[in-house]
Amino acid sequence: MAVYRQPGTVITDHTFRVPLDHADPGGERIEVYAREVVAAGRETDPLPWLLFLQGGPGGRSPRPLGRDGWLTRALDDYRVLLLDQRGTGRSTPANRQTLPLRGDASAQASYLEHFRADSIVRDSELIRRELLGEDGRWSLLGQSYGGFCTLTYLSFAPEGVREAFVTGGLAGLRSTAEGVYRAAYPRVERKIAAHYARYPEDVEAVRMVVRHLREREVRLADGGLLTAEAFQATGTLLGTGTGSHTLHYLLEDAFVTGGSGPQLSDSFLAEVQGHLSFAGNPLYAVLHESIYGQRSVSPRATGWAAESVRAEFPQFDVDKALADDAPVLLTGEMIYPWMFATDPALAPLRETAHHLAQHEQWPDLYDPAQLARNEVPVAAAVYHDDMYVDTADSLATARSVRNLRTWVTDEYEHDGLRVSGGRVLDRLIRLVRGEL
Repeated sequence: MAVYRQPGTVITDHTFRVPLDHADPGGERIEVYAREVVAAGRETDPLPWLLFLQGGPGGRSPRPLGRDGWLTRALDDYRVLLLDQRGTGRSTPANRQTLPLRGDASAQASYLEHFRADSIVRDSELIRRELLGEDGRWSLLGQSYGGFCTLTYLSFAPEGVREAFVTGGLAGLRSTAEGVYRAAYPRVERKIAAHYARYPEDVEAVRMVVRHLREREVRLADGGLLTAEAFQATGTLLGTGTGSHTLHYLLEDAFVTGGSGPQLSDSFLAEVQGHLSFAGNPLYAVLHESIYGQRSVSPRATGWAAESVRAEFPQFDVDKALADDAPVLLTGEMIYPWMFATDPALAPLRETAHHLAQHEQWPDLYDPAQLARNEVPVAAAVYHDDMYVDTADSLATARSVRNLRTWVTDEYEHDGLRVSGGRVLDRLIRLVRGEL
């Protein structure tokens, strides 16, 4: 168990062995890693624990650089545990390099069925009992998908929680994957319209890029194929506070003139690859739609819902926009089956993802009856026009969870916890304590 120091903090590494399938506690085990962070000088203080549940799915916990960001506020009151959820970071990895060891695509999919929020919560409970004892309780901080996990925690293991904070992560308790994307496309369209209103020259800049991609094959440095539809996915930037400006600067130097005429610049392609590649978080793509699967809501497969629903929104069609001389709309955090052909990090997992997309009868992730009688104090930041999590779903869930208070704000976008320097977390702590 390594212990080391960073500016203002003391960090301890923890590794836990947990069942792959919690219904079979005597079966195969995998490793889950977590990083304990405490303010320097307070290592031996009896501080309450705060478990951080990262967004995603498939996102490893943040790597701290001392006492910075929201940790600045958290470490005033808590001993923080940054969990690398199963399959991510330093936990037993699940990616194109390791999953083939499980067998064929069907076997890989069966393995990944144990990587949703229900398993993450059960891992957390084993860790809580080991660190805090059977009767110990900790606080939860769930960002985005981590908020989904928090609702699962409050549904099935509320006895382990003393209080909970959620930022941009109140999921619709009975939302289907199709319903999620049917609500998402109009939100994305609003964000694109706002971007084009801010930077009107980007309308033609985007049209030039996608027209170029329609006319010739363009490869990224990692070998990935940059298609017009792939470039549309850069629209996911617009869900963050600075994303519109980042997109604008990306487009500024998209082209250079070479020996064969205008071509996409190396700097542009390198930056696009950084935004589009799933090499760092493949589970985000592989598991994305499965996080909405619940047998009591819909026993059917999620079935590539973002792709099937997209047909209801023809304004997102690149060729139609080019033919009509209309602005080309970008997309959000939708996951499409073609991504498993164009991204080298995903291509070996194409059949595995298809098996998961066809999986039926996913176990429920939420217990509305338990949440309706919830006794754990909860405070949630709901971002007024969140591009990633539907605000209407979030507010409906807030009304359905007893003892939950919301802070609805347009001061921040979905990444408010990361960029606010602790102000978002401070507001939620004061909400839970009744100071607001």
